[in-house]
Amino acid sequence: MSDDHDAPDGRRLGLEPTDLDGHTIEELTEYLDAGRQPLDRSIEESPGCQLALDALERLHGLSGELIDADAAASPEVEPGWVDRILAGIAIDARAGRRIPFASPEPNVDLAITEGAVRGLIRSAENAVPGLLLGRCRLDGDVTTPGTPIRVAIEANVFPGEPIPLLADRLRAEVDRRLRLHTELDIVAIDIAIRDIQEVSS
Repeated sequence: MSDDHDAPDGRRLGLEPTDLDGHTIEELTEYLDAGRQPLDRSIEESPGCQLALDALERLHGLSGELIDADAAASPEVEPGWVDRILAGIAIDARAGRRIPFASPEPNVDLAITEGAVRGLIRSAENAVPGLLLGRCRLDGDVTTPGTPIRVAIEANVFPGEPIPLLADRLRAEVDRRLRLHTELDIVAIDIAIRDIQEVSS
């Protein structure tokens, strides 16, 4: 499957409806804009939709000042950063691989989905103002306990804190959350800054 997805305005970004239990990012955006009313159980009971809605809510939280900043940005700023964020949300919402947990009981099988872990990584942006995450990726065989895993994160930054400081804070927060909630052997957290959103005066 392609990593391209469909943006809400109809441009091809490439998410298949099966990735969100038959829904699309456009539908979820409209559902969120309507205050999640009327209640749609097919959305509310879908883990993939919940991951996407959570990320969309964080993106919508920036829709005032920061989305306006994109419109007012200098010509040097690469366009389409919102589309890339939506593309990352779509990818992250997929269940992906099954990540096992160790269990003291031999007949108990515990696991978490790769999509849930990507959602956990994405939620770290709440603790680091000035950053908005794009795509998150787990490199390595997450299905085999003890395998070294590298985390790759794409991010946009906004004026304020120095970029190295923001990256260090994000790396520490992601590391803390992964060690608290997973048993993955994280050997590196790589952060790539894709865009710097400047506000024109």
